Amino acid sequence: MATIDSRIRLAISAGLLFLLTACGGGGGNGGSGTGASTPAGGVKLQVVSFGDSLSDVGTYAPIAGAVGGGRFTTNPGQVWSQNVAQYYGDTLNAAYTIGIDHKLSAQGGFGYAEGGSTVATSADQYDFLSSVIGNVEMPVNQQVSSYISAHGSFNSGQLVLVWAGSNDVLRAGNPPGANTVVQTAASTLAQIVGQIVQAGATHVVVINVPNIGLSPKGITSPDGGANLTQLSQLFNSTLNGALQTDGLQGKVIEVDSYTWITQLVANYQANGFTVSNTAQACDPSKTPDDTSLLCSPPTYAAANADQTHIFADDLHPTTHTHTLFAQYVEKQIAASGLGH
Repeated sequence: MATIDSRIRLAISAGLLFLLTACGGGGGNGGSGTGASTPAGGVKLQVVSFGDSLSDVGTYAPIAGAVGGGRFTTNPGQVWSQNVAQYYGDTLNAAYTIGIDHKLSAQGGFGYAEGGSTVATSADQYDFLSSVIGNVEMPVNQQVSSYISAHGSFNSGQLVLVWAGSNDVLRAGNPPGANTVVQTAASTLAQIVGQIVQAGATHVVVINVPNIGLSPKGITSPDGGANLTQLSQLFNSTLNGALQTDGLQGKVIEVDSYTWITQLVANYQANGFTVSNTAQACDPSKTPDDTSLLCSPPTYAAANADQTHIFADDLHPTTHTHTLFAQYVEKQIAASGLGH
């Protein structure tokens, strides 16, 4: 992966002290609505989120914000978990943010998801944007442990979002060895979901892995994404089986992102896009390290690329895609009998 150029490093250095003050101290995660108002979702809930870059609300914003980035999407757009939180009258802030020393510090928010995280493998096993953020991301098992350590338990007034496994699929390699890696990660994720339920959570959303083979990264790979699609399917079937074996299927709300993104790509124009999975909204020649974490309007491929493209970079959704996925999740939650 290319190293950030000197111009970006200077911008980060110049803006960092201000950004640490402006962005790094997000504080608590109280609801955004008043106590007497009813949110759009019909029920007021505090949202807690665990996962990876697909749900990261700003772990790396104090540094990435220096070039207009902050989340893994078409910044300054929000990710789906923020939209869902607002739908239920809450504001989702990062639980941890990174400092100039490349260390994480607690901020009091409930957005524990961090870009680069796997289900259970420690960060130092991988080189993920290390020139920008170092190797600090918490795997999901550690995210949950950190929450329980800080708060003790979950409660019935919370909506817990769990979306993880994509990085395990991406880093698994090729079968047959990759199959074991993916199955282990999926089974482990089911165990982590069980810990969340046992710790008192009554509204838990578990999202399976999207069809990663359909991402720009997938379709431009030598096999056209076939391996990533196969591993995505294996992760999902293993997760579904493990949830059933562990007696959790009736205790969680399962959301099928694999089928959702597959259908979205197939029907992209009907969903308001003009570009499917064949190009990315963040211009690779303008966006540092070609990552949506550092993407902003000046680096868009077109002025409205955050609305016209499905993908921000070669893996992550644009603002429009996040908005549509949040709406899909909200419908699945309502179908379970919670809110509307």
